Amino acid sequence: MTQRMTDCFAKLTAENRPAFVTYFMGGDPDFDTSVEIMKGLPAAGADVIELGMPFSDPMADGPSIQAAGLRSLEAGHNIPKCLEMVRTALTMRLHRLS
Repeated sequence: MTQRMTDCFAKLTAENRPAFVTYFMGGDPDFDTSVEIMKGLPAAGADVIELGMPFSDPMADGPSIQAAGLRSLEAGHNIPKCLEMVRTALTMRLHRLS
């Protein structure tokens, strides 16, 4: 993972442009929709995808992320399922089209 991030930021530096870093809560509203969101982000221009992992006491997060985490937990999402999403994404070899 570290080498991919290093390569990504080296490419961005060479292109003299900032990174488009995206975030979404894994499992919100459900596993399959989250995978579809993850699949669509690179085509939408995302350079980096940050996958939020739901947990029961997100006091440091703002209200939007807290609500997303709660919806995710209520849908039965958990850390092992988030890791499964990462494995799925790696299998799909997500990358930007440009």
